[in-house]
Amino acid sequence: MIGLSRKAAAANAALAGWLGGAGLKCRIFDAGGTRPPGPAIFAAAEAAHAGPGDVVVDYGAVVPALVAPADGEPARIGFGFEDMAFGHALVAELVRPAARPACGEPASAQLIEFVGRIAASEASVLVLGDTGTGKEGIARHIHARSPRARGAFTAVNCAALPETMLEAILFGHRRGSFTGASQEGEGLFRAASGGTLLLDEVSEIPLALQAKLLRALQEKEVLPVGAVKAEPVDVRVVACANRDLAAEVAAGRFRADLYWRLNVVPVHLQPLSERRLDIRAIAAALLLRHVPAGAPVPFPTAAALDRLMGHSWPGNCRELDNVIQRALLLRSGDRIEADELIIDPLPEAAPTSARSLIEVSRVAQASVIRDALAAAGGHRTRAAERLGISERTLRYRLAEMRAAAA
Repeated sequence: MIGLSRKAAAANAALAGWLGGAGLKCRIFDAGGTRPPGPAIFAAAEAAHAGPGDVVVDYGAVVPALVAPADGEPARIGFGFEDMAFGHALVAELVRPAARPACGEPASAQLIEFVGRIAASEASVLVLGDTGTGKEGIARHIHARSPRARGAFTAVNCAALPETMLEAILFGHRRGSFTGASQEGEGLFRAASGGTLLLDEVSEIPLALQAKLLRALQEKEVLPVGAVKAEPVDVRVVACANRDLAAEVAAGRFRADLYWRLNVVPVHLQPLSERRLDIRAIAAALLLRHVPAGAPVPFPTAAALDRLMGHSWPGNCRELDNVIQRALLLRSGDRIEADELIIDPLPEAAPTSARSLIEVSRVAQASVIRDALAAAGGHRTRAAERLGISERTLRYRLAEMRAAAA
C-alpha cells in the first residue's frame, strides 16, 4: 500500500491514476496524521513529514529534476505538465517494492498480481516469452511473494552450462565420480533447498537429462553423479523458455511428461512492443539504476520519450537498457534529447505479403547476429553477451543460419 498525502493528490490529480494503473494501490492520508505502512508521497509543502523511503513531489511550473534518495533522505522530484508522464513513471519507481517488476500497463499489473497470488503455492511455474522480456524478474517476484522468500533464490542458465557437466552442476556429484572431481559437489538443487531454483532456457537441457529432471521434480529427490542413494531436496522450481515448448515437444526435442510437469501454471510475457506503457516505466527504472546515488537524474525530453515509445524493441528490455546506458554516456545537457537515443536500425525486410513472418523474423535475427559478431571482432563469447544469449545458443543460431544458406 502506498500512502498519498491529500495535498499531493490534490495538486496532481492524475498521479493516483497512474500509480493505480501500475498496480500500486494508494491510500489518501493527511500529513502529520496516521499514515499507511510503507512508502508515502508528500507535496513539496509537506517535506518536513517525509522520511527515508518517501517521495516529495513538487508539481507545477518547475524545471524537471530528481535527486534520488541518499543518506536517509527522501527522494525529491519536481516536474510540470509537459513532463508529467515521465514524472509519474519515476514516482512509481521510487515507491515500487524492490522485488516487484516495473510496469505501467494495467494488463501487466494484472499479470503481476496474478503471479503474486500463485506464489503462495508450491506449484511449478513455466514463464514463457521472447528473450529480454523480463522472465527472471517474474521468477524473482514469485520467490519474494512466496513462503520461501527467506530462502535462497538460485538462477541458472541451462544453455550456458557445458552438457558434459550439466548433470553434476544441477544434481551434485561424489568425489572421484569423474575426472577432475577431486571434491564433492553439492549441486544447485541442494544449494537451493528451502528456496527457489530458476531454470532459465530450460529447453536447452538435453533429452537424456530431462528424465532425471522430471524425477527430481516428481519425487523431490536427486541422485548425485556417482552416488547410489538419492537425497531429498525441498525446492520450488520456476522454469523459463524463449522457445515454444509445445512445439519443441511436437518436434521430439522436449519430453512431453516434463513439459506437463513444468507447465502447471503457465505465465506468458508479451514483447515490449505490445506493452507501450511498460516502456516508460522500465526506462524510469533503468535511469534510477544507472545514475549514481545522490546524482541528478536526467529527464528525457518529450521528443525523446516519443522515440522510446515509438520503437518496436526487438531486443525488448535488454535493448532498452543498452539505449538508456548509451544516452547517459552521450548526453551533453541536463536532459536526454531524442538524438542522444542511439537506437540500432532494424534491418529492411520485404512486405509480409511476399515473405512469411517466420522468414522475416529469421532474416532480422540473422542480421542482428552478424552485426553483433562484427562489433565483437568475430569473438563469439563477446557477441553472445551483446545479444543477451549464451554462447551455446549463439552456436545453435549460427548453425541454423548456415543450414538456411546451404
